[in-house]
Amino acid sequence: MKVLRTIFWVLVVALLAAFTVANWQPVEVRIWEGLVLDTKLPALVLGAFLLGFLPTWLVYRTSRWRMAKRLVALETTLAGRSGASLTSTQLDAAAPPPVTETP
Repeated sequence: MKVLRTIFWVLVVALLAAFTVANWQPVEVRIWEGLVLDTKLPALVLGAFLLGFLPTWLVYRTSRWRMAKRLVALETTLAGRSGASLTSTQLDAAAPPPVTETP
């Protein structure tokens, strides 16, 4: 699985490098009336990608961290309860024998 992930990221980097080489031209971005940003097109595309990717990645990592903590808490609770419980077979074996009256 790690090999597939590595191949995927190598392809993404290769495509990004090809895009960068083919589109290395200055772009003028007007933010406000008097504020103009002169940058290269690949930097603008990468910035837009990160602007959309980072918040979703942070939400993903936060929810994954929260679920991992919740799972550990539930496993700890379950481990604490399972030590004190007895199965029906153990209860039958631990029960005293029935008392029978002799005439």
